[in-house]
Amino acid sequence: MTCAACVTRVEKALASVHGVSTAAVNLATEEAAITFDRSQTDLEALRAAVEGAGYTLNVGSVSAPDPGRDARRPRMSDLIFSVVLTIPVVLLGMAGMLEGFDRVVPLSVHQLNLILLLLTAPVVFVAGRNFFRGAWRALRHRTADMNTLVAVGTGSAFLYSAAVSAMPGPGGLDHHVYFDTAATIVTLILFGRWLEARARGNASSTIRALIALNPAQAVRKRNGIEERVDASLLLLGDLVVVRPGERIPVDGRIVLGMSAVDESLMTGESLPVDKKPGDRVVGGSVNGSGVLEVEATAVGSATVLSHMIRLVREAQTGKAPIQALADRIASVFVPVVIGIAVITFLAWYVGAGVGLGGALVPFIAVLIIACPCALGLATPTAIMVGTGVGAKIGVLIRNVVSLELVGRVRWLFLDKTGTITEGTPRFIGMAGAEGWTNGDVLAAAAAAERGSEHPVGRAIVREAERRNVGRASADSFSSKPGLGVVANAGGRRIVVGNAVLLREEGVDPSPFVAQAETWSSQGATVVLIGVDGSCVGVIAVADAIRPSSRAAIEQLKSLGLQPVMLTGDAGGAARAVASAAGVEEVLFRLSPEDKIASVKEYQRSGDRVLMVGDGVNDAPALAQADVSVAMGSGTDVAMEAADITLMRPDLMALVDAIRLSRQMVRTIRQNFFWAFAYNVVGIPLAAFGFLNPVLAAAAMALSSVSVVSNSLRLRRFTGGAE
Repeated sequence: MTCAACVTRVEKALASVHGVSTAAVNLATEEAAITFDRSQTDLEALRAAVEGAGYTLNVGSVSAPDPGRDARRPRMSDLIFSVVLTIPVVLLGMAGMLEGFDRVVPLSVHQLNLILLLLTAPVVFVAGRNFFRGAWRALRHRTADMNTLVAVGTGSAFLYSAAVSAMPGPGGLDHHVYFDTAATIVTLILFGRWLEARARGNASSTIRALIALNPAQAVRKRNGIEERVDASLLLLGDLVVVRPGERIPVDGRIVLGMSAVDESLMTGESLPVDKKPGDRVVGGSVNGSGVLEVEATAVGSATVLSHMIRLVREAQTGKAPIQALADRIASVFVPVVIGIAVITFLAWYVGAGVGLGGALVPFIAVLIIACPCALGLATPTAIMVGTGVGAKIGVLIRNVVSLELVGRVRWLFLDKTGTITEGTPRFIGMAGAEGWTNGDVLAAAAAAERGSEHPVGRAIVREAERRNVGRASADSFSSKPGLGVVANAGGRRIVVGNAVLLREEGVDPSPFVAQAETWSSQGATVVLIGVDGSCVGVIAVADAIRPSSRAAIEQLKSLGLQPVMLTGDAGGAARAVASAAGVEEVLFRLSPEDKIASVKEYQRSGDRVLMVGDGVNDAPALAQADVSVAMGSGTDVAMEAADITLMRPDLMALVDAIRLSRQMVRTIRQNFFWAFAYNVVGIPLAAFGFLNPVLAAAAMALSSVSVVSNSLRLRRFTGGAE
């Protein structure tokens, strides 16, 4: 594909297939994202539709390199061949106009022109063959694209010059020829495409780097025997031996060994992470100092790395809303340019009376300078580079539509647990009713919470295991989001949660309300325990604020966002944490439904809301927000749902995400400005004769390169506090 018109043609061809619901084609990556019903169509039907439009469709794996990309790149041999022949064409063309040239070289003008014809023909029709193939393909489908403009322009110059050479003088033809124009146009455009292809390759370097993280081989250990196998043969549960300096081939759990693991290309965190038995490791990360034995918990396409590659590729294929304008313009751009070129020719030939040769020059210049390529590359190149940069620093941009919304966000909703705080509460104290020891209270609470995934529940279970009390599990378990849990264990009905839940379950919490409020005012999260209708105790846990949260929130404020903390905790605990983190506005005692209602309330006035959460408990609120950001460690299913996923659990990563998103949108707008300005200024200059075709070709070749180069400036974004 060469320009935005190609994108439109392929998208229309795919959309016409019965069973296809969406089709988005990316010019920069030459990839298509297609959603279709397999019961109504298949890959062969899609391939036939694309081939019917004059293109080919290659189907490959998201975690493997594109097998056809190198074949589609402009060949250096064509460029060299064109340059070698164009140089003598230009030199002879210039020399032929020098006074006294015929005395030095015994050639007539007619003979010189025939030599130029023989040198130029291979440049136009061999080196430039793809322009004519593309133009013919477009003509067969009753469309026109950039190839049409180049083919008509160079073809007109060559055929007119050939006619002058074969029949000098007749029909009003003068002796002037434009072989040097035709040859130079082809050479400059080939050079521009080669530069553009190199720049595109640089833009997609992050995807290639991620794919390269997958080791080809691994050492599998079975029955105490180690064997080196192809990594694609590994299965769930396999034991893999990873030596220092090797990449871990699977997602897994360490069963033996200790080491420092470099996860920088996954999370953007430059420092190695210490790992011990029981810790999780991510495939593609580098083992540092010790030998590890890892049990595979995810292999192949199910690994975090494969998810990252797929999400980045999906984002790069997506279209920002601003691209719709370029698509509408691209659909009529080439026919309009051809119309302008014809009018230009007639105005010069009929109106100015300059003759056929004189009118041909501005006609060719208009055709050549018009560049739909820059319009087609403005958005996808910026998205391709930006999403790649984001992946390097631990920011996965999944939904490119959200990029434009980020700049218009006013309210920043921050879930407390796991976002502002570490998400790993620790036990700090408890009290029991008369006749109940602390061990009894803790055992009852742990029995109820053992089936819970909530951080508070896990903290209670960890403390019970540390004290070696309450190994029993619940016979039945029911989670009450935002309130607590209700369980039956050992023939007893146990309620663990806030005062609201206890009252709903017929338990009077008043004996421990005062103690609960004291702990809560100190920033602790408090749960009450009811057993068989009586409140038997209270437990307090505290979740430490992340070290970077306050500084990150101050930076987010400086970016124009107004933070609001959301939590299910009581008011005292919520306000204590918010104050320590630098958040003035707090919404507390919220259930998941309350969080949705809060988002809607702030949106009702027309303001945009960005919601940050863990992607699991906050899923409904994340879905309601204008922009959703999931906070995770790179192992969360949240990557599949949120607009943006932060691979490292750090609000500084959110600062990076906001800044990168805004920089990407600025770059897209800059690209569109230059693409539009180039055509708006260039076409009139060419039409009025201020640009000859050679200068027009140089400008056209550089226009696409300039857009891609501007997008490449995004690679300077490194993240971190500024």
